[in-house]
Amino acid sequence: MSDPLIYNPQLEGDPFLWEGGPTVELLIHGYTATTAEVRPLARILHEQGYTVTGPLLPGHNTRPEDANRYRWRDWMQAVEESYRQLAARCQRVVVGGESAGALLALYLASERPEVAAVLAYAPALKLRMSKMQTALIHMLAPFVSYIRKKEIGDDPFWQGYTVYPLKGARELLHLQRQVGSRLAHINQPILIVQGRLDASVDPSAAETVHREVRSAVKEIHWLPNSQHCVIIDRERERVNQITLDFIRRANA
Repeated sequence: MSDPLIYNPQLEGDPFLWEGGPTVELLIHGYTATTAEVRPLARILHEQGYTVTGPLLPGHNTRPEDANRYRWRDWMQAVEESYRQLAARCQRVVVGGESAGALLALYLASERPEVAAVLAYAPALKLRMSKMQTALIHMLAPFVSYIRKKEIGDDPFWQGYTVYPLKGARELLHLQRQVGSRLAHINQPILIVQGRLDASVDPSAAETVHREVRSAVKEIHWLPNSQHCVIIDRERERVNQITLDFIRRANA
């Protein structure tokens, strides 16, 4: 019997590295998810000749309790280590991510000006949560391991926890503040993609990223029929094409 706390346990969710050309696409999954979330896009990029890698964030693809053992800096360290290994042997590295993964990509770009470009899918800079709900996360996290998600849906490409580990969720809120204060340090070409039906991330998040980064080349695309996980939702083929076109235009 499958673990009721893991959605789609049959999918591949481990770290991966698919060798290709001299340009690397580093794709980061979101909070509570696994690399299964970025694999469909990764396959498209790999088919176009890119080297593609997807690190697994600490505390993910194991048990929900493990997500509470790590801080946002541990997630960032895993991303940084993956980046360093690739940058040492590849010409260009494009970093991208979904939701919390997009925040980690933005943070890395703010620290590493040599990053070629940034792909931010549904960047979780601001969640659709009231101040009371945010306060409850901080209050409950020391005492409650996790709360069950209201709705998972039936996405055949998404894999991850069916609950929100609260200490980890609190770390996501800390990460939001860190990234928000660093947007002005980002100068690389940046692509932002946001679903209009996203029930997790406030639409102002994408607008804030687009407005506050200092990139000379920046694009924002709104998908009218997509929810939170835009890279695997119903308009994923459009996202794939938007991504490929942007990378080519940005010479990344």
